[in-house]
Amino acid sequence: QVQLVESGGGLVQPGGSVRLSCAASGFTFSSYAMSWYRQAPGKGRELVAAITSTGGATSYADSVKGRFTISRDNAENTVYLQMNSLKPEDTAVYYCNPGAYSGSMYFAMDYWGKGTLVTVSS
Repeated sequence: QVQLVESGGGLVQPGGSVRLSCAASGFTFSSYAMSWYRQAPGKGRELVAAITSTGGATSYADSVKGRFTISRDNAENTVYLQMNSLKPEDTAVYYCNPGAYSGSMYFAMDYWGKGTLVTVSS
């Protein structure tokens, strides 16, 4: 079955950096686009970044553009999210997700891990 295990979260000071990892199994990782979503306390889940199956193209939410970088290693079935210049409003549980692109639109499959909590606070 599909398994997604996110890691790397923790407490970070404003302006700091953190790198999230997601180890995927149970499906042909290299055939799927991947993404990172986040859910802040009391809010809905939002798409943060996505990457095509080959890693050749990426897309970002306006709120993180220029600060976050998504990447993947198809040999290791892992997707990463490098988060720089962190702000308190980036505080959330971060989830990775497999999906697909249709044109420029990313469509999520209904598979979710437990997520990893990133708290940005001084």
